[in-house]
Amino acid sequence: MTALSAEPGQATSARRELPPSMVERMTLIIDAFDGRFTHLTLEDVARCTHLPRSTAHRILDQLVRLQWLEHTSSGYSLGKRALGLGGGDGSHGEIREAAAPLLHDLQMRTGMVVHLAVLDGPEVFYLDKVGGRFALAVPSRVGGRAPAHSTALGKAILAWLEPERVEELVRDRISRLTSRTIGDIGTLHQELHRIRRRQGLAFERGESFPAIACAAAAIRGQEGPVASISLVGDSQTPLENVAPLVVDAARQASLALFSCEDDQRGRSRQATRVPGRTWSTETMNRWLSMGGADGWL
Repeated sequence: MTALSAEPGQATSARRELPPSMVERMTLIIDAFDGRFTHLTLEDVARCTHLPRSTAHRILDQLVRLQWLEHTSSGYSLGKRALGLGGGDGSHGEIREAAAPLLHDLQMRTGMVVHLAVLDGPEVFYLDKVGGRFALAVPSRVGGRAPAHSTALGKAILAWLEPERVEELVRDRISRLTSRTIGDIGTLHQELHRIRRRQGLAFERGESFPAIACAAAAIRGQEGPVASISLVGDSQTPLENVAPLVVDAARQASLALFSCEDDQRGRSRQATRVPGRTWSTETMNRWLSMGGADGWL
C-alpha cells in the first residue's frame, strides 16, 4: 500500500502539470493582451502563455471568429467583445483622457466644434464632442455613428489602413448621403491617397450634411490609427486656416498614448515613432498659393 501512495507535495505538483481547461487557456490568451493597443503575433502568444503553438493557433482562430480578438497583418489584438464597444466604455477612456485637454484647447482657440471618434467597422463612433456657438447646428452626438467614407474623421483613419482592409470594411457599405458623398470604392481610394500625400489631413465639405465642413487627422501609433480628431464648421469655413491645429492636436495625442516603452511582460517594445510637426509656414503658404489645386479646399 505504501508503494502506491504519493507524497502530498508530489500529488500537488502532478495536478499543476495537468493541461488547463479550454476556458483557462482562452483566459491565458486574452490576458496576454495588455490593452487596446497591444498587437501580438502567434509566436508572442505562445511564448507568453506557454501553450503549444498549434494549440494557441487553434484557440486564437476561435476567439477571432467570436470577435473576442481581431486579426490583421500586424497581428492579433482585442476585439469588439473584449473591448465592450457596443455597450460600455471599453478601454476608450484611455483615448478620451489623452485627447480631452487637446479638444478643449482646439475649441477655445478656434470657437469651432471638436470631435473625437474611433472606427467601428464601416462607421465612425463618436467618443467626444466639444461644442462652440455652432454646436447645435452639428447633428452629431457622443455615442452616435456615421459612415466612415462620408466623414473627415473616418477618411483620416481609413487613409492609414491597408487598401485590402479598407475594401473589406466599406466596399458593400458605400452609399451617398448628399450629392458630394463619395459613391464608389475607386474614388474613395483616390481620396485616401490624397490624404496620405497631405501627411494625413482629411477634409469633408458637405459629404455628410450639405452645410457642414470638417478637417480631421488620425491619432496613430506604431500599429496604425486608433482614433481621429476633427474641427467642424459651416460649409464656408476657411478650413485651411485651422488645419495645422488639428494635425498638431492629433500628433500630441499620439505622443501621449504611445510615447512610453512597454516592458510589462518582459517584452521591450520600442517607443512609437510618431510623426513630428509636418506643417511648416512655408508648406502652408505654398498650399494656399496653389488655391487647392488638388481639390482639397
